[in-house]
Amino acid sequence: MMDIHKILKQLPHRFPFLLVDRVTALEKGKRITALKNVTINEPFFVGHFPHRPVMPGVLMLEALAQAAALLAFDALDATPNDQMVYYFAGIEGARFKRPVEPGDQLVLQVELLRMKAGIFKFKAAALVGEDLAVEAELTCAMRAIA
Repeated sequence: MMDIHKILKQLPHRFPFLLVDRVTALEKGKRITALKNVTINEPFFVGHFPHRPVMPGVLMLEALAQAAALLAFDALDATPNDQMVYYFAGIEGARFKRPVEPGDQLVLQVELLRMKAGIFKFKAAALVGEDLAVEAELTCAMRAIA
């Protein structure tokens, strides 16, 4: 549905902070399913933790927020530009259910609950196989840079 080349045109993030590798499904204004392939080469594994590498929970939430941004831009038929920033505005009910390790593939599932005046509310979950890794409600804001 959306390969890395299209993702790079939609998200301003770059290595090592781009956390979405592919979009597998996108229902305009409703939901998105995307993938993050977790490899041992991720720079955060050097220090988190050297004896047992685990993906930090905040980065799992960031991956979900990046997928949410792709959904929001598509819903608005917008492309990010130098005059716009997409911010995290809130995280509610975040629950971490299983560790994510090298070799795992995170399936990012995000549903748009509502959008109004540049504020977006999402229901988000990341799974590894059939197992829930993290879930949360995310609030994001699209703002013009002054």
